[in-house]
Amino acid sequence: MALVAQDAWQIEAEDIDPNNYYGITVANGMVGIVSSPDPMKVSAVVLNGVYDNYQRGRVSNILKSFNHVNMNLEVNSRRIDRNLIDNYRQVLNMKEASLVTQFDVGDDISVKHSLMSLRHLPFTSLIIVEITAKTDVQISPHSVIEAPDHLNDVRNYFSQIDRPHVLIPLMTSVANSPSGKYKVAASTSFVFPEHHGEEPVLIHEDWDFNMHLMKFRKDLKKGETYRFGLVASTVSSEHFEDPYNEAERLTIYAKLEGIERLVTRHKSEWAKLWESDIIIKGDPQTQQEVRSALYHLYSFAREGTAYSLSPMGLSGLGYNGHVFWDTELWMYPPLLMLQPDIARSLLEYRFQRLEAARKNAFAHGYQGAMFPWESADDGSEDTPVWALTGPFEHHISGDIAWAFWNYYRVTGDKKWLENRGYPVIREVAEFWASRVERNGTGQYDINNVVGANEWEENIDNNAFTNAVAILSLRYADQAARELGEDPDPDWLHVAENIPILKFEDGTTRENATFQGQMIKQADANLLSYPLEFITDKAQIEKDLKYYETRMSPDGPAMGFCVLATLYAKLGEAEKAYGIFTRSYRPNKVPPFGVLSETAGGTNPYFATGAGGLLQTVLGGFGGLRITDKGIIETKQVLPGKWKDLEIKGWYKR
Repeated sequence: MALVAQDAWQIEAEDIDPNNYYGITVANGMVGIVSSPDPMKVSAVVLNGVYDNYQRGRVSNILKSFNHVNMNLEVNSRRIDRNLIDNYRQVLNMKEASLVTQFDVGDDISVKHSLMSLRHLPFTSLIIVEITAKTDVQISPHSVIEAPDHLNDVRNYFSQIDRPHVLIPLMTSVANSPSGKYKVAASTSFVFPEHHGEEPVLIHEDWDFNMHLMKFRKDLKKGETYRFGLVASTVSSEHFEDPYNEAERLTIYAKLEGIERLVTRHKSEWAKLWESDIIIKGDPQTQQEVRSALYHLYSFAREGTAYSLSPMGLSGLGYNGHVFWDTELWMYPPLLMLQPDIARSLLEYRFQRLEAARKNAFAHGYQGAMFPWESADDGSEDTPVWALTGPFEHHISGDIAWAFWNYYRVTGDKKWLENRGYPVIREVAEFWASRVERNGTGQYDINNVVGANEWEENIDNNAFTNAVAILSLRYADQAARELGEDPDPDWLHVAENIPILKFEDGTTRENATFQGQMIKQADANLLSYPLEFITDKAQIEKDLKYYETRMSPDGPAMGFCVLATLYAKLGEAEKAYGIFTRSYRPNKVPPFGVLSETAGGTNPYFATGAGGLLQTVLGGFGGLRITDKGIIETKQVLPGKWKDLEIKGWYKR
């Protein structure tokens, strides 16, 4: 396991144990590919934006597509597997977003296998294979398309398009999603080296309904290196009306672009992303960990879409690929500071589902927009019925309004506010105005909810819920005035009468019945950060010291990041650093150190935790702050181990 940073840009997996292996994801915001301990294989391919029912929890799941980037390799007519290889090594190059796997096959060959989910081609991936002969040898590489069990009515195709100067082989599979709601397709083609004699003869083999392959043979002389590529595209009818033909068109396009042009464009797009970076001097391990968090958030989302982020990103079926508050409160703020174009995509996802949120409010007897706790394709509630978070965790609507208003604060984009921001914020304000129970001055109660601390169910006047409700109502008033409209006077009236409860000593009370029991994660502390609803230093300290001792060690990573951020903002750098590293390092799993949700967990990659730790670096140690005038720099508070902290490319108006 990569416990010590070998390189600021590379994460190396050594001493790989296939029985204790958690893959790392190569993704471009649309196609996520999860690594495998088996040579030239991957464990999963996740396709963003497509949800269907797998018969898991009676709710929809993000779609696992065809495993279309798997390869087999025969050496002297013998199929290799993990038992026939030596010196197996995998390295994620975060700068170029490529996973490089190297191994030897006895005294016969050495193999280098590079995998990229191309940033500039959202549905297409590239594999580059280099095989060096240690002796005279015959190799036979195979491109394999395998259908996971949940895909139905699988159809396999093979064709070759003949052109005067090139033969274009296409191996394609088409299937229905689990319920038949969508069609999904995948297509691959080899890319052979130019000016290297005649292209090899291809053989296509149908093995069964769920797997077929195309292969070629090549004789190599001792010392010779042979390099070739594989391009692979996967799409669905969520993205294109005709996924079968579109997958093949995209694969043809990539093949005729050629390896060098594809790699150049891919690297160029990632170089643009890395213009916004975090550079820590004096602490190489933390540098690598922070950059890994950035890499994953950059990988799991992309600009120009209406897709959001799930807690596990594109790393698998964790939390069914649904969208929670994890997006708006945890992963969105670092992206807003560093990549506002990507942040806008996350907001567009919510805007396009505003009508569904209105229907949800109507169904629960309220006005305005009540966003679902778990959202998938159409924006209706997708929480499993057994989880009370679905009907009761209402703070999600306030979290969304908070995120929308902060986009305007950062960018000052008044046209966006008019067309996107205000319509959402206004509807959320209407929801809260109808949601409160008007029991008298200072007693506009919000009863029967689940707060951020989900271990407390069906509680009244939850601190975090009430605070985001108040802020939502204030933002609606501000947004209306920014646009020259008359706000509903009831918004501020309601906001002024929603209570924030306190204990006798003045500590913020998490809810009306809270008596100091162990909590899952920060709730009342969120009022200090990131909401900045509480700004009085003495109050922040009082709440921090009270709730720090009640945080469960079994809670998720981001809760502790809140405490670390607050200690950093209070100037207690060393205490902040200790909590910061403890918040995520025990959650790392082998061999790449990807993050699970909790210490000892086995469900990586927990992108919510990445968002939390990045907020500690940016808003805590780094001193960046979102204000009505945009992002401003305040004084940095650095732990002694850090010689310097540079935040590159944060958004300036």
